[in-house]
Amino acid sequence: MGETKAPDASSSEEWAALPWRKLEQHLYRLQKRIFKASERGDLKTVHKLQKLLMKSRSARLLAVRRVTQDNQGKKTAGIDGVKSVQPTGRLAMVEAIHPKRMSQRKPQPLRRVWIPKPGKTEQRPLGIPVMFDRACQALAKAALEPQWEALFEANSYGFRPGRGVHDAVGAIFINIRLKSKYVLDADIKGCFDNIDHQALLGKLHTYPVVRRLVKGWLKAGVMEALELSPTKAGTPQGGVVSPLLANIALYGMEEALLKAYIGENKAPSALRGAPQLIRYADDFVVLHAQETEVIKAQQIIAMWLQGIGLELKPSKTRLSHTLKEYQGNVGFNFLGFTVRQFPVGKTHTGKGKPSGFKTIITPSKEGVQRHLQELRKIIQKSQSLPQEEIIDQLNPVIHGWALYYRTVVSAKQFATCDHHLVSMLWQKMTRKHPKKGARWVKGKYWRTIEGNTWTYATPEGPEQHVLRWHAIPIQRHTKVKGKASPFDGNLLYWTKRLKDHPLTKTTLGKLLQKQQGKCRWCELLFREEDLIEIDHITPKSEGGGEELSNKCALHRHCHDQRHVKHEEECINDN
Repeated sequence: MGETKAPDASSSEEWAALPWRKLEQHLYRLQKRIFKASERGDLKTVHKLQKLLMKSRSARLLAVRRVTQDNQGKKTAGIDGVKSVQPTGRLAMVEAIHPKRMSQRKPQPLRRVWIPKPGKTEQRPLGIPVMFDRACQALAKAALEPQWEALFEANSYGFRPGRGVHDAVGAIFINIRLKSKYVLDADIKGCFDNIDHQALLGKLHTYPVVRRLVKGWLKAGVMEALELSPTKAGTPQGGVVSPLLANIALYGMEEALLKAYIGENKAPSALRGAPQLIRYADDFVVLHAQETEVIKAQQIIAMWLQGIGLELKPSKTRLSHTLKEYQGNVGFNFLGFTVRQFPVGKTHTGKGKPSGFKTIITPSKEGVQRHLQELRKIIQKSQSLPQEEIIDQLNPVIHGWALYYRTVVSAKQFATCDHHLVSMLWQKMTRKHPKKGARWVKGKYWRTIEGNTWTYATPEGPEQHVLRWHAIPIQRHTKVKGKASPFDGNLLYWTKRLKDHPLTKTTLGKLLQKQQGKCRWCELLFREEDLIEIDHITPKSEGGGEELSNKCALHRHCHDQRHVKHEEECINDN
């Protein structure tokens, strides 16, 4: 078990030679039509188009490619031990996931895997489906997602294409920048594990074949240590379709809150005065200027959640105020950020009126501590590693964290991280050389770079040094527009957002601008959910350099194809 057999050349060539660009365009046109039909409430047309998509060879080929080539977790095995599928198996899988054949096969149980929760000793469970079931789920997701993207609330940001953490934080800032508010900061207890199956299936609004498939995945059971346990509730994390199903289950929470507050009155003036619910998956906040309305909102939401088998987590649910102390709290933490307002004398609103406060969003203390702890673990495990490898391990962690927080007021926290990293590395290096003096240690491991005398760097050869947090440019994030979705057809808008996204690294951003947002291989516009890799036009093994002119941005699957072609050309030349 484990790896499949080596691919035969003809299957590899057949897979690579498929007209992927046309297949992508065909699938997107279908999804766009589903989105538009759902938007206008035409459920009959939605179901008709979903049936067409599920049978479409384009959609099936792309579903298989998504789970066998493009997925970050593609090397994780289900209960059958299969970690990868070669082109021969992929082509067979495409035929096997046709709805007629798929419906004759019972989904296999999930493999239970436990992973640590960030910054905690406790673990959370994942349920890993076998590769075949992942492909089936990817196909169903391609049919269901555009239908639901047309329906989901504007202030829902988690596990949705084209939306993310920074949009949720941006929505909070926009909501409170002119007025201080009371806050219900809440978390749903075991959301993915406790969703009521019947309630979820009742909300799906899809045609019978997909409904039966979803029910089969929900009821597939979980295998752990050779023991099979039934899944009576929940949509286990780890499945391709699970995040979408969780969002479907939670759809309607905002409507229930608004209905209790303003009834059937949909006038803009009534909506403006209603509590604002901003949700990222199972984490959410409710904001309102009146204390009583926030308390009322907690009761309404708790009652609504009971209808889908869920409840609020008491230890993670609290009331606060953005400016003044309330129940011992000022401000709140959300998705690793601290949101708080501070009294000031001369701050004005956009209309020139004095507000009396300033809204400041920063990395949370817990977020900083988790980050430093991760760096400390890397340094502690690096006992026998050369300096270059320590730098190689530290830099991606520093870079990713700095990109995540570069949209907010982070200068103080970035300086704190700089100071602590120098201290940790100094401690490690002085212990490594107990008989050497401080001047010798500093001279061996630290250099002056861009005016900073404490840059951990290699002493000779091509310079390698640890990144400084403040070297990452601050970049304010523009929140996604209203209910906009990648299925709405406005591809240029979504491509620009990808280029300007805070998590897009500098080099990739420059390449996206240079390539006008298109993959250099297939010439399709990149989408936010695409896995993008940077390729060296002239390989480094053939003397290619690191300059931008020798790099291009490719889809991961296009990168695979380019390397296969390059290897074939090298063989033919020899």
